[in-house]
Amino acid sequence: MSTPDPSPFATAHAFTPRLMELVDDPLYSRVWADPALSPRDRSLVTVAVLTALYRPEELPEHLHRAITNGVTRDEIAALITHVAFYAGFPAAISASAIAGHTLKG
Repeated sequence: MSTPDPSPFATAHAFTPRLMELVDDPLYSRVWADPALSPRDRSLVTVAVLTALYRPEELPEHLHRAITNGVTRDEIAALITHVAFYAGFPAAISASAIAGHTLKG
């Protein structure tokens, strides 16, 4: 039986700890904490950008964060459908498959 691959975050942290320090501070400690946008709105924007740029390694973590921040599965589905018209259907279909797998249940 094989062990699951470590998360992209864990792999990146092991290889580039300084890079991941910058993710923690300033990205999460300052940018995500800025009250100009709510965490929910930041999650919507982030999932949209990750979908548009086809970043399958990052998308699952941010889908979970979006749910934690109050975004519903229906809203994520609508977001991905909306992004399809601006970023392309292949990126949206891939994001939809990742979301379906990540948020199953």
